Amino acid sequence: MTRPAWDSVSNAAIVGTGTIGASWSAYFLARGMTVTAFDPMAGAEARTRAFVARAWPDLEALGLVRTGARQDALRFAPTLEDAVAEAEFIQENGPEDQAKKGALFAAIDAACPPETIIASSTSALVMTPIQAHCARPGRCVNAHPFNPPHLMPLVEVSGGDRTEEEAIAWAMDFYAAIGRTPVRLNREVYGHIANRLQYALYNEAVRIVLDGIANVADVDAAVRNGPGLRWGIQGPFLNYHLAGGEGGLKRFYEIFEGRDRGNTDRIARQTLTEEQKQLLSDGIAEMLDGDDEFAELTARRDRRLVELLRLRARMDAGEL
Repeated sequence: MTRPAWDSVSNAAIVGTGTIGASWSAYFLARGMTVTAFDPMAGAEARTRAFVARAWPDLEALGLVRTGARQDALRFAPTLEDAVAEAEFIQENGPEDQAKKGALFAAIDAACPPETIIASSTSALVMTPIQAHCARPGRCVNAHPFNPPHLMPLVEVSGGDRTEEEAIAWAMDFYAAIGRTPVRLNREVYGHIANRLQYALYNEAVRIVLDGIANVADVDAAVRNGPGLRWGIQGPFLNYHLAGGEGGLKRFYEIFEGRDRGNTDRIARQTLTEEQKQLLSDGIAEMLDGDDEFAELTARRDRRLVELLRLRARMDAGEL
């Protein structure tokens, strides 16, 4: 078969319907696709359908549900082979284990149409050792979404050593066409872009707590009420460019480089003991103060994300 045009995909397959796969299912359905899913875990179908029902009002509030899109355009296949046999696009969401993903990709590759793009949602793994198991490795890409992908626009796209450039370009166009914001990695790297940045921030947050500089709640408050507000509307490079005043990023370096050169401890990598892990977990419990029911925390996060996204849409439209 000929690879379908990136802007006309109507039949997508979801392999693995955990947190990420269920979220992708809801999003693909909202964008008017038929979704065929496979997950061998007991109760997967009921959990996925319930997730889609919960996510649908948020997708409607964001204007992401296309005319004619239906929640019931979701079918669960009895086998992996059945799920991918006629798929025009495949989003894999299996365990974060290189060997398991390699075996899963090999099975998908053997069963799906030869031109169909196979994309992995892996949050950190690279594609080269995974695609090595495939007879057609050129169509295998990484496409890491941010959780939850039905709300978060980011998709980080990269290829392995044997991925065809055309496949990467197709994936970039596909995600853009369905309303996501794809970013391209020029080469694959463990953790991609955003998670590497997150890990660096989290590592420093942990060190601040363990060094007794501040507690868990105050570190979270510092991020949420300081840089976190700016990060919602601009990235680190533009942030520092503006911090330099009229001289921009060049002036920023002139002002602050000398001051910061003598401080070298801020990126020391933390290896945590069990006691330190417990200390940080206790700090989370103290910060939540009993408000720790996971479903409600997740629902609250999603409600707030919806409002932030609606606000940013107004910014992007020039209304603010």
